[in-house]
Amino acid sequence: MRQLRLAKDAMDRDWAEPGLDLGVVAAHAGYSRYHFIREFKEAYGETPGQYLTHRRIERAEEMLRSADLSVTEICHLVGFSSLGTFSARFKARTGLTPSEYRSEHVGRGAALIPGCYAMLWAGGFPSATLKKRAAAHPAYGEEGEQEATSISTSSDRSAEP
Repeated sequence: MRQLRLAKDAMDRDWAEPGLDLGVVAAHAGYSRYHFIREFKEAYGETPGQYLTHRRIERAEEMLRSADLSVTEICHLVGFSSLGTFSARFKARTGLTPSEYRSEHVGRGAALIPGCYAMLWAGGFPSATLKKRAAAHPAYGEEGEQEATSISTSSDRSAEP
């Protein structure tokens, strides 16, 4: 269980990395990818990919409520590389599109943080170097059986068999 917590902590720490993949996280636990998926699901009730998607959506909800950033900017800041995938996953989780969520929740608290400050705090968009690195190390698939081998949530990357 200690090894699984180390891997879960790594996902909690590096959730915004679009290239976060199953191999890296499984290595934190000292397991093979497939053994890690089975053990993680048994311990936490969801696959590592589902867990990471939930963490990213939670961060996106917070940003939609508090930061004056576009949905596309938030999509990239929370680790998604595809706006379509982000919107679909967000709606599946919350029942609302990101824009609908913002409309319902903005104005119920403090003023929005200006986008430039939010971007500075989050480290801005990934540089071209990070995009090249992510392309060199493709992430895994999206849903269903592919999600069992996936932690990345980008739909524009091919699934590994």
